[in-house]
Amino acid sequence: MATESPAGESPSRGKRADAQRNRQTVLTAAAEVFVTSGVDAPIRQIAAQAGVGMATIYRHFPTRADLVTAVYRHQIEECAKAGPNLLTSADSPFDALRQWIDLFVDFLVTKHGLADALQSDNDRFAALHAHFLDRLLPVCAQLLDAAVEADDIRPGTQPYELMRGIGNLCIGRDNDPRYDPRRLIALLLQGLRPHAS
Repeated sequence: MATESPAGESPSRGKRADAQRNRQTVLTAAAEVFVTSGVDAPIRQIAAQAGVGMATIYRHFPTRADLVTAVYRHQIEECAKAGPNLLTSADSPFDALRQWIDLFVDFLVTKHGLADALQSDNDRFAALHAHFLDRLLPVCAQLLDAAVEADDIRPGTQPYELMRGIGNLCIGRDNDPRYDPRRLIALLLQGLRPHAS
């Protein structure tokens, strides 16, 4: 018979909860490190950021490709969940769209170097891209529809077009410190606003 922990959980359940927390901590830390240092950042840097040992990272993610893939999936889910939450908390549907696009840009920056990290694993890369579209296109559509309904933006912008355009504006950010894609993305969003009559 299993003994109960002080919190009322069995030891094995408590260990699973700890392992899940460690996994989430590693994913969050890895995403932050990838933004500043790229997906080739040393594992020890990620471990230091997460406050865990390198063995913990390797226990959850045996290869770099496993870690990068998990970070990518984690960020897709965070971005997908953020859309509906922003619609209820932002001052307007346009503000929700703008804030979501800011999160999407952060995600794209983290994604930089993904293809190189996965090397020739085309099946894994294709599955991730399909998951990305399946999860984020409906969220972008929901935000656009709400902004159109509130007369915050003009109708006619397709979610794929907008996401692809933002992705294209983010290209080259790493190679030129004088280039700030967020400024151009802000101009793009202003261009969606209805013109005063």
